[in-house]
Amino acid sequence: MSDEDPDFESALAELEALVANMETGEFTLEESLVAFERGVELTRQCRNALEHAELRIRALMPDGSEVPIDDVDTDTDE
Repeated sequence: MSDEDPDFESALAELEALVANMETGEFTLEESLVAFERGVELTRQCRNALEHAELRIRALMPDGSEVPIDDVDTDTDE
């Protein structure tokens, strides 16, 4: 990621807003194409950030072990 790329959370928020705006159907064809191109760019940035995070996690688990998804507590209502 370059210094100008947004962080994961910012990119995801921008992507969600972009999709919501596109779903209104009020964009011209050219605006839709520009928005789609930006969406592809943001999707790639998010995917790269997630892949980088996965590599960092794997580096912390040198024995190659993985945490089963069932063992991860995703309940944030505590």
